[in-house]
Amino acid sequence: MDPADAIISSWSAPIVPIVGLLLFFVFYLRGWFRLQFRVPNRFPLWRLLAFAGGLAVVFLALASPLDAFANLLLQVHMIQHLLLMMIAPPLLLSGAPYLPLLLGSPRWLVRDVVGPLLAWPPLQRLIKLVSHPIFASIAFVSSNVVWHLPFLYELALRSQNWHNVEHLSFLCTGLLFWWHLIQPWPSRPVWPRWTMIPYLLLADIQNTALAAFLCFYDQVLYPTYQLAPRLWGIKPLDDQVLAGTIMWVPGSMVFLVPAATIAVQLLSPTMRRRMSSNLATPVTTQQSDILQLLRKIGWRAPAPNAQFDLFRIPFLGALLRAKAFRRGMQIVMLLLAAAIVLDGFLGPQTTAMNLAGVLPWTHWRGFTVIALLVAGNFFCMVCPFTFVRDLGRRLFPHKRTWPRYLRTKWFSAVLVVLYLWAYEAFSLWNSPWLTAWIVIGYFAAAFFVDGFFHAGSFCKYVCPIGQFHFVQSLASPFEVKVRTPDVCSRCRTFDCIRGRNEQPGCELKLFQPKKAGNFDCTFCMDCVHACPHDNVGLLAVQPGANLWNGSLRSSIGRFANRTDIAVLVILLVFGALTNAAAMVSPVTGAFDWFMCSLGLPRPVVIAVFLLLGMLVIPGGLVGASANVSRLLAKRSFINTFSDFSMTLVPLGFGMWLAHLLFHLFTASHTPIPVVQRLMADLFHTGQPSWTVASLAFPQLLDLQILLLDAGLVLSWYASWKVATRLAPDRPFAVFAPWLLVGLIYFLVAVWIIFQPMDMRGMLMS
Repeated sequence: MDPADAIISSWSAPIVPIVGLLLFFVFYLRGWFRLQFRVPNRFPLWRLLAFAGGLAVVFLALASPLDAFANLLLQVHMIQHLLLMMIAPPLLLSGAPYLPLLLGSPRWLVRDVVGPLLAWPPLQRLIKLVSHPIFASIAFVSSNVVWHLPFLYELALRSQNWHNVEHLSFLCTGLLFWWHLIQPWPSRPVWPRWTMIPYLLLADIQNTALAAFLCFYDQVLYPTYQLAPRLWGIKPLDDQVLAGTIMWVPGSMVFLVPAATIAVQLLSPTMRRRMSSNLATPVTTQQSDILQLLRKIGWRAPAPNAQFDLFRIPFLGALLRAKAFRRGMQIVMLLLAAAIVLDGFLGPQTTAMNLAGVLPWTHWRGFTVIALLVAGNFFCMVCPFTFVRDLGRRLFPHKRTWPRYLRTKWFSAVLVVLYLWAYEAFSLWNSPWLTAWIVIGYFAAAFFVDGFFHAGSFCKYVCPIGQFHFVQSLASPFEVKVRTPDVCSRCRTFDCIRGRNEQPGCELKLFQPKKAGNFDCTFCMDCVHACPHDNVGLLAVQPGANLWNGSLRSSIGRFANRTDIAVLVILLVFGALTNAAAMVSPVTGAFDWFMCSLGLPRPVVIAVFLLLGMLVIPGGLVGASANVSRLLAKRSFINTFSDFSMTLVPLGFGMWLAHLLFHLFTASHTPIPVVQRLMADLFHTGQPSWTVASLAFPQLLDLQILLLDAGLVLSWYASWKVATRLAPDRPFAVFAPWLLVGLIYFLVAVWIIFQPMDMRGMLMS
């Protein structure tokens, strides 16, 4: 048969979908005409066209030759999936279908069926659950991944009923996912608008990974296409590659274009004001009867300023608040630390075969930065050193006050430098024995410091790990924060900091009503339990917002006056570069040359390298930029240096993420044979398998560059906000030096990422 004839004759007319689509169109059209007399500004013609276009795309996917050829060509099936998941849902939601469908449906249907059903409490709870962004994102990603598993994919190809279920799941999860992007009126966002950028990027990462797998897999994944007739001479493997390309390129554009658009809107003051005014638009008299109808069927408008609170999530919130959960996790971490110490002393001294070689330096660091990126400083919350510290308080008086001259970050900044130096100078990552001693030393320091000194002195002034988490958590999306400031303004007991009954308040002296950001916050939740008004939550915030507002913070003051914190930030930001650079071939080759040619010991070479990379070069670059900005802004050098240094936090965080996640994924498999080896040593269970594959994927480099991109953009934005605050009449001139600093850092980071890197903690190293 001629290809054109085959295509023309392949149109079908599935009764149920066609009737359903026609009814939706009729109901929407009827409601849209009614709304033209009530709120015409809300429902212009383009909304009708968008909704009709969405229905047309669904029809095209289900009734056109795409459906007929889907069993013969994977690339056609992929187009069908993209239409149902990524094209039709945004179009349908752009029509703001909620009100038109309600007003266009028969009155008896709304009054006797839809209204009572939507007002049913169990269904309301279910709707609240499935309409949450977390559920929508997981459902969308899971639907895409699960249905592309060979077993389920073949099941859908063989059974029309299962094929229909597949299509329905694609469409429904697509509607849930895109709902939070389109935000059809009169719904309100559950999360702030900026959260839609990572929301889209995470979906794009999954889409890219699946597409890359289809492109690079060297065998036909689905047997049906191996046996199907060859149309137009397309080979099965070529068909699979084309399908992956379709998913990769157009699919990624569908996610990245909205993400870029939102970023531009957020960076544009005009667009931000427009968005704010739209959200603040009052309900007019003409809309009152519509909203009354919505309330009758169970719809409730959320408070305009409500913030997403992790504590409000069923089960998860109760778990995070529970003291037993925190203490239980500390015990688990303590037992894990004990296992690391014992294996470090008694196990084989080959890094890749020892718990002390793989867990602390690769997996623990990787998972903690993921926690910082996703939620905040959760490592301090479950820190095993805190458990031992509490034991020290029971044995010792802990009544002394930490010396006044040490109540800064200078001492901990020195410890950070010593830690990074010792890590490379003595190859701590390659010595399980030394690692075990470091863990013991850490426990001893926590035990004795907080055993004699009160007010969390070890966490606040000593612990270098804590300082790392304090700084990076400034770019985290959640903060332990007051829910309603008015409640605190009426409080006279200040239990959140003083404590009450047997519940202590915040030992780090962070007074919640005056607290801003995550700096110095260990997520201990003592303030949460101490507050008698239940007014402290784990709230979603704009990442990095506390880097540029210059506000006065409880126990910290203003960042502009804290040179010690600014220097700590500089050390950690540029420490991310030096820590990663010390593992790439050109730099390690230079180390070897200096040691061999000049006869210098490795500790000296590393000390010079860190001195240049963390202090001299960064100090000159940042100091010169601060000097230019302070002359233009007519401020003191110290204040300008401190203010702008804080804006580099996202840049450094992006580099730490890119570096540590690389090691986490490439060495993800290493604990498996190590645990097998440990079980074999203890119980003689058999030989470990040292050939387990890692979870590294081809797009890992893309993910690293994406993290660096995000860090650069957020740092630039923070610098711009500081510049507009300090010099509103000439912000770009004040911002320009920091634009250059960010660009230089980014280019060096990209160069490091592209170099061959030492695969530490693995047998191949």
